[in-house]
This record gives sequence, structure tokens and C-alpha cells, in this order.
Amino acid sequence: MRITLISIGKLKESYWKEAETEYLKRLTPYAKMEIIEHKEIAFGNKDNPETIKTKEAELILASLPHQSYSIALDPRGTSFSSENLAEKIRELEHETSHIAIIIGGPLGIHESVFTRVNLKLSLSALTFTHQMTRVILEEQLYRAYMIKNGKPYHH
Repeated sequence: MRITLISIGKLKESYWKEAETEYLKRLTPYAKMEIIEHKEIAFGNKDNPETIKTKEAELILASLPHQSYSIALDPRGTSFSSENLAEKIRELEHETSHIAIIIGGPLGIHESVFTRVNLKLSLSALTFTHQMTRVILEEQLYRAYMIKNGKPYHH
């Protein structure tokens, strides 16, 4: 399985980079991970949030792999337990060889992206920083693969 993670913004602090490196290493036997980072569009109080989200959407959509099953993170999306996420990955392995997962910018994801994705996924009703969200997502992908393959990680 190929998994492309499309992210607005990059990991800045070394501890997030180290955590990502660890989870990407752990995921290597199960999926080929690719990270596409787009620079956040700078904005201020006078800027229209929809304009910023539109510009970010153009970057996201331009890098969305063709014929991939696409997932956008959205707090209003579908919530999965870790076991349900493992089952979803199992189902997707029969449907596709490529999953793309989108993490938007601080203002969220423009509606034009949501119209192009197969699934809106909520990691939590809580709000996390984008860096934290990225590492949580990678950990949950690893956990899902461990559950799916009957490995002792999830208790």
C-alpha cells in the first residue's frame, strides 16, 4: 500500500520530526509513505479566510495523486476506533493500492477539496496543532496496521 500524506505546513520542532521519523520507520514494512508538504499561506486579521483556504486548496488538489482513495481530516468527519480504522485499511487494500490523506492549514480545508475526497475523517472532536495532528495520524496508521496484522501493540 502507498500512503501519501499531503500537509499544509511542515514539522518545525525537532521532537515532532523525531516522532515522525520513528513512525515512518515503523510503517515501512506495511506501507510506502510519502510526505508532501506545502508552505502555509501567510495571513492576517484583514485577510479573507476563504481566500487563504482557496489558495491552499489549489496546492492540495494539484498534488492529490490520481486514482488514489483520498481522505481529508475534518473535525466534522467520520470517527473511527483504532479497530475500525484497521478494518477500513483492510477493506481499502482490496479496492486500491494508494491512499492520500490531507491535513489542511490552520483555517481548515476549503470545500472544493471536500468535494474531491472519498472520506472525511475526524481524529477527535478536540482541536490539535497541525504538527501534533500529523504525528497522531501516523501513530494511528501504525496502530491500525498492528491490529490488522495481529501484532502486539494495541491493548
